[in-house]
Amino acid sequence: MADERSLVKRASKRALGGWVFFDWAAQPFYTLVTTFLFAPYFASGFIGDSVRGQALWGYGAALAGLLVAFGSPVIGAIVDGTGRRKVWIGGFSIIFALAMSALWYAEAGAVDRVWFILLAFVVATVMAEFITVLTNSMMVSLVPLHEIGRLSGIGWAVGYMGGLVSLVIMAGLIVSDPGTGKTLLGLTPIIDLDGAFREGDRLVGPFSALWYLVFVLPFFLFTPQSSQPPLGKATLGEGLADLWETLKSVRQYGNVFLFLLARLFYVDGLSAIFAFGGIYGASVFGWQAFELGLFGIILTIAGVFGALVGGWLDDHLGAARVISWSLVGLIVATLGIVSIDRGHILFVYPVAEPEAGGGALSSIGEMVYLGFGCLIGLVAGPLQSASRSLLARLAPREKITQFFGLFAFSGKVTAFIAPLMVALVTTMSGSQRLGVATILIFLVVGLLIIKRVNKRTN
Repeated sequence: MADERSLVKRASKRALGGWVFFDWAAQPFYTLVTTFLFAPYFASGFIGDSVRGQALWGYGAALAGLLVAFGSPVIGAIVDGTGRRKVWIGGFSIIFALAMSALWYAEAGAVDRVWFILLAFVVATVMAEFITVLTNSMMVSLVPLHEIGRLSGIGWAVGYMGGLVSLVIMAGLIVSDPGTGKTLLGLTPIIDLDGAFREGDRLVGPFSALWYLVFVLPFFLFTPQSSQPPLGKATLGEGLADLWETLKSVRQYGNVFLFLLARLFYVDGLSAIFAFGGIYGASVFGWQAFELGLFGIILTIAGVFGALVGGWLDDHLGAARVISWSLVGLIVATLGIVSIDRGHILFVYPVAEPEAGGGALSSIGEMVYLGFGCLIGLVAGPLQSASRSLLARLAPREKITQFFGLFAFSGKVTAFIAPLMVALVTTMSGSQRLGVATILIFLVVGLLIIKRVNKRTN
């Protein structure tokens, strides 16, 4: 398996660029919608109750995770049979863009639309993950085995850069602070939007949709869908049958099984960090779009650097080792974040609370929060990049899309548990800190399992 993939010729620069640019196109959904701008607005602006809003967002994320978990392996099995990745990606892309655009209707206080907005969020999340399964599976036909880590790392770095640029545009030029009417850059918004109805925050969805549709074009134009011939199984029934055979035999693949088991836990935890990190910061410090945008820009810059370095470390030290050290960093950062409230850091050390007019991210608590957030940015990219490159190295090539479906399954089959635990603990305790702290369980278990991958061979 390894020898065959090592003989793969590197694709043209245009083909590689098109594949990498997919990450640039898709990243604003994760950066703007699920993390820094729309998710906090959903809780504090649209719902108007940060605790209830966090819980509802958690339930939506949990449902999306379940749908991705059970749908991705089936999609992977069918696509391996047809070999027509781009057709599937195109169809999913249209639905993805429509769902993101629907977030415009999340008018502040219009809670009668809550189920429609949550449905749009769930559909967009599912489509984004299905598309990612298919694009990830294309790596093995684009570069030799020993370059997969670098390609994956560059993809993540370019994706973070896309998220950064889109965040600067939205937070710096369009979304205004409700209190001042100014953007993150201190400017009057370049588009005349009604602040009373939070149109700037709501525009995040349609903006992300348009960004995706424009910047995904190089992928469709220049990147070949695969050099692997289809298996000839195109129907749903045949795809399910082939998937069932793979599931029965997956434990025979040693490291693949352990890796997918570890990922089942740690990606659940990482997704919860992204889902609730901005919401928690907004609640603790009262951050609005200005502070959230600045926080997101700084974290994304850290993510670009981390992804680039992580790709190099992946090819030189091994993907499993990169994953282990990244998880250690995430555990430290998450513990640090939940140790902070308005008047304390590290649980017990008192600090001055943020003062009105004191400036963005200027208090000690906010700066320490930012420091732990930067650590998340530094290690999240290498963790995700090394994860997909490790599977690309280990999975049987003739079923590569199917195994990337299982890859998504392992990251989503329990994805409802972390958001659900955060939501339930938040609801029962009335404490967002306790809710977010449950994420640590998933990261620790994932680390303990991935350490075994370092000691086994296929």
